[in-house]
Amino acid sequence: MIRSVVTGTGSALPAQRVSNAELAERVDTSDEWIVERTGIRFRHIAAAHETTATLAADAARAAIAAAGVEAQAIDLIVLATATPDQTFPATATKVQAMLGIDDCVAFDVAAVCSGFLYAVQVADAMLRTGVHHRALVIGAETFSRLLDWEDRTTCVLFGDGAGAIVLEGREAEGDMPRGILSTRLHADGRHNGLLYVDGGPSTTGTVGKLRMKGKEVFRHAVVNLASVMGESLELAGLTPDDVDWVVPHQANARILDATARKLGLAPEKVVVTVDVHANTSAASVPLALDVATRDGRIQPGDIVVLEAMGGGFTWGAAVVRW
Repeated sequence: MIRSVVTGTGSALPAQRVSNAELAERVDTSDEWIVERTGIRFRHIAAAHETTATLAADAARAAIAAAGVEAQAIDLIVLATATPDQTFPATATKVQAMLGIDDCVAFDVAAVCSGFLYAVQVADAMLRTGVHHRALVIGAETFSRLLDWEDRTTCVLFGDGAGAIVLEGREAEGDMPRGILSTRLHADGRHNGLLYVDGGPSTTGTVGKLRMKGKEVFRHAVVNLASVMGESLELAGLTPDDVDWVVPHQANARILDATARKLGLAPEKVVVTVDVHANTSAASVPLALDVATRDGRIQPGDIVVLEAMGGGFTWGAAVVRW
């Protein structure tokens, strides 16, 4: 049996780091208001020359280096984003060119904050067939370009960045093989009006701005994330007691706390970067994963659960033995 094994992680952030106090100079808000409601203290905002593709390529290079392979060894790129460089072609193809890869399968996945989880399942399925051998899975966003800077309830929540992993298809070895043990995805389009962008090529011909009903999103997030994490663990034949680390979508510190409590997980098992990255949509899970890998928290053999929920609604989880 082939399993998809994570062999390297990487991330990239825009150079500009913006504190709550700096944001309060242009928006009617305060550091206290933002921290109390979200746990966010900083976010990174892309400059004009920094795009989803450039951030994605930087994160990809770091992941490829960590995996100890050459870029030409990648034969599949799946990039999750809600903020592509262009309507078409896929931003993944721009990243392919930036990495100097002559030919490989490259395409984008759009599932907003759950996009990275969707991309992971797609890549995992393609690797398990044996047709592809090594995949680059990326979550990258320049979400600041979708924000209404007059809406203080949403503009303070988001930031820009990218994260990436290299997945390699390997024959499972031993009783506890490394790799992706299970994935579980969901979507429910009836909730479109709770978290969306009010534009698009086919409707308004504009990019549009982000709109969100925060309280409703919060309520759905806690229920859906706890449920899908339970499903993915059951599918892997595990329980919450087996989990070493949860790497969640970094939307709001209160959602992270509430979800952990609902599953009976100790807070110290949850990787938290929302305070320094804010919500980077599809980039948030791989960004946090790279942080926890590089600082030594995640070790070989650990059971790691990735989870996210985003506009649509879409939500999902994956269980990985590191």
